[in-house]
Amino acid sequence: MKYRVIGSDPATRREVSVLSLGSMLFGTVTDEATSFALLDRFVEAGGTFIDTSNNYAFFVNGTQGGESEELLGRWIRSRGIGDEITIATKLGARPNAPSKGFSLDVEGLSAKSIRESAERSRERLGVERIHLLYAHIMDEKTPLEETVTGFAEVVADGVAGLLGASNHWAWRIEAARNLARANGLPGYEVLQHHHSYLRQRADVPSLRSPDGNQGLVSADLLSYVRANPPLTQVAYSPLLSGAYVRDDKPLGPGFEHAGTQPRLQAVREVAEETGASANQVVLSWLLGGDIPILPLVGASSVEQLDDSLAAVDLDLTPEQRAKLDGVN
Repeated sequence: MKYRVIGSDPATRREVSVLSLGSMLFGTVTDEATSFALLDRFVEAGGTFIDTSNNYAFFVNGTQGGESEELLGRWIRSRGIGDEITIATKLGARPNAPSKGFSLDVEGLSAKSIRESAERSRERLGVERIHLLYAHIMDEKTPLEETVTGFAEVVADGVAGLLGASNHWAWRIEAARNLARANGLPGYEVLQHHHSYLRQRADVPSLRSPDGNQGLVSADLLSYVRANPPLTQVAYSPLLSGAYVRDDKPLGPGFEHAGTQPRLQAVREVAEETGASANQVVLSWLLGGDIPILPLVGASSVEQLDDSLAAVDLDLTPEQRAKLDGVN
């Protein structure tokens, strides 16, 4: 395993594995025994960065979420896990009522919601401090000053350590960080968006914005991270639920453009050259780029997880990387 430091403040920064394990379906679709086996294998391989959210996975059984955090809490207690493992969770997108579908009726990012949700997550996880706490989605109804102050207060009280933003426009992240700096408060240091080798259209209107999908890593976000090296970019769903290795897996309308098939062909050619899986090539491409990305992978079996773990030691040659980067 390889490691990277996230955060800048000595009091809250963390050294984490460059591969993060997502636990969204743990405790629901992925049963407890399998979830524990995956977590155990991840730690055995040197993994130290685990991701969840307070709304995972409400859409499976029509709840408000919390099942993933609760399962992680049981695993942490049963294994005697301490501060050596970094736990990241998110708040702001938990539905206000049990639901199986995504809607705009969610908790949001008011100071009250941040405080109450962070405390509940800490209780479910059974940890003294949430190492990394994300704003899961944007809340444009709450004044940004209130959100920034609300997050700073849970850091000051020791409920949370590092702060992050997921599914936010780059300009919104910068505005929040500027407010934090101007007031001497901790700000977002870790970003989490969807990112993969195949490019998805960012201009298709989404549930939360007529301007497109703010959950995607776009050119302006990459440029923003490049210009701010202290920021860390985490990439969720980098393997597109198996689309790189399964011909029968539909990619969705966002990938219906001229660039998809050439890029898919390029990644499969590099996989053949290296003797690695296409998934491993994608993860290596993310890890070794000039803007280092921390992939956040899911798995439903130990075999799937082992395939992702092996990508950490796969070094693409300059020629292979040029082949991948050269496809428009």
